[in-house]
Amino acid sequence: MPIESLSSELCSGCKICVDVCPEDVLRFKEDERKAYIAYPEDCVACWVCEWFCPVKCIEVSKDPARPVVMDY
Repeated sequence: MPIESLSSELCSGCKICVDVCPEDVLRFKEDERKAYIAYPEDCVACWVCEWFCPVKCIEVSKDPARPVVMDY
């Protein structure tokens, strides 16, 4: 799995990771106010969620899972 960890203890509930994920891998639990990995098989290890997380609660593998397909 490309996303190695997403710490719910550290997650501040800002939703930035959910908003920036180009593959729609992450979701948000409204009742807990925390992000979670909903579709790990869709992750392409682009590292965008890790880069944008203000509290650094996400770790993504250094090895890409599959190629990113660009529609253009």
